[in-house]
Amino acid sequence: MSVRQTWVVREGGDTTSWFDVRLTFTDGARVEALAVLSGQGVLVEDVRAEPPLSLDDLAALAEWLESPLFEACLPASARAARADGRRARPAWPRGREGRRLVAQEYRAARAKGADPVLAVMCATGHSRRRSLRLIGQARDEGFLAPRRARR
Repeated sequence: MSVRQTWVVREGGDTTSWFDVRLTFTDGARVEALAVLSGQGVLVEDVRAEPPLSLDDLAALAEWLESPLFEACLPASARAARADGRRARPAWPRGREGRRLVAQEYRAARAKGADPVLAVMCATGHSRRRSLRLIGQARDEGFLAPRRARR
């Protein structure tokens, strides 16, 4: 795997950086991605794969790219401060308390008109799939209304 910074644009006080990410697997498959680091976070703009990625592989792409992009995007001093674990995920309580907090984040985002799943993802630090599972568990626990009316 290789990550290299391809170009940087500075406008006012904002800086946007583009990174070229290349993954090569032992079976000859390869993935090339273009990632953008801005004040809003890291976004993947373009992905090319040979052979084409399945939907499951595309969903796992974020996990493949997470660690190398983290190393390339953060300066060494910030990396040392956050090197305590594999992920920089906030502490989140487990069990009933965690599901209650997921429901609070979900309802607060809905009240603001924001994407509730994205709000739960940001609060927990989990992937979209895991966040949807947590939201479903909060519904089952009774913290959120059922998704569909039962007839």
